[in-house]
Amino acid sequence: MRKRNAKTGPSRLYLIPVLSKALDILELLQAENQPKSLEEIYQRTSISKTTVYRILKTFTHRGYIAQSENGLYRLVSRPRKVRFGFGGESSEMPFSEAVRESLVAAASSAGVDLLVLDNKYDAATAVRNAEEFVRQEVDLVIEFQIDQRTAPVIADKINGAGIPLIAVDIPHPHATFLGVDNYRVGFEAGAYLAQYAKRKWGGKVSWVIGLDIQEAGPLVHSRITGAFAGVRSRITALREEKYVLLNGEGLRGKSHRLVLDFLRQHPGETGVLIAAATDTSGLGALQAVREEKRDKDVAIVGQDCIPEALDEMKLPGSPFIASVSHEAASYGPHLIRLGLAILNGEIVPPYNYVKHRLVAGTSAGKRAHVAKERRASAARVPLLK
Repeated sequence: MRKRNAKTGPSRLYLIPVLSKALDILELLQAENQPKSLEEIYQRTSISKTTVYRILKTFTHRGYIAQSENGLYRLVSRPRKVRFGFGGESSEMPFSEAVRESLVAAASSAGVDLLVLDNKYDAATAVRNAEEFVRQEVDLVIEFQIDQRTAPVIADKINGAGIPLIAVDIPHPHATFLGVDNYRVGFEAGAYLAQYAKRKWGGKVSWVIGLDIQEAGPLVHSRITGAFAGVRSRITALREEKYVLLNGEGLRGKSHRLVLDFLRQHPGETGVLIAAATDTSGLGALQAVREEKRDKDVAIVGQDCIPEALDEMKLPGSPFIASVSHEAASYGPHLIRLGLAILNGEIVPPYNYVKHRLVAGTSAGKRAHVAKERRASAARVPLLK
């Protein structure tokens, strides 16, 4: 067995060379206590420039070092590990769960502690969770709750405690926003519905139904505004009274009841287009269509590309013809990057949009496989480009 040499310290067998180099860089920045360029650090440490660059990027990503606009690196005081609070929309909503999984993986990769609370699609619960984040003195809150009327209450509590806030999908006062471009995802859904109607029914459309979430406010409502505009851009002769807005609340049961009532009030009519604010709402509409045996009369496009919707779209002849993917797996890395940037004092845009993509018909099966692979590998994907 090797013995420790009192003069030289532990055997080199137990040392990690790259960790020693990383500590050399930290100690240099600490001792000098002034910003330094990559070139200067390279010259002072004699570590290869590639290794210096990768170490600096890793430390920046983990919040130990900040990089200024002129490219200089400086040490950031981090007396303890940062802790984020995340109020998830609901553990029973597939898209919300996908966002949570993405965020948990990204936080683990970035070395950020994460306190996760479930808002349960309920305003009062979301307020209590916000109060809990304040009590636990988290460094930053990421809020995903659906009720716009409650947003000012939550934001006031968090802002009053001096805690930065990021709002997911629903804007909150004092908060940085991360979500989709709601009008654009709606427009693309509506345009695809109109394209389908032209191909399937020769452009003959009786009704265009928008399944809205009125509680979420005007930004999310613009998904339906955009969908109606998308249909109008391709089918210009349809009268305004043929566009119908129903408040499905993003819920399957409520959307099912509303669409079932509508179809029963309009028996025998074909060419019914349904733009749903969420896939969950769209699946409720689908249930009503199937109960009334109106599969050939209706076309549905949803939002979110949740697994159940993707499976449905693979079925030949399904009225659920497409969905717009909001790329849930990308939310976590985006949110962690934004949160660390805010805590490091960097200037971030007030509105930050994730990418989206329309997925239709037979491409749904391939898309489901890709989404599964992305979720499985989220923890392995580096957050820095």
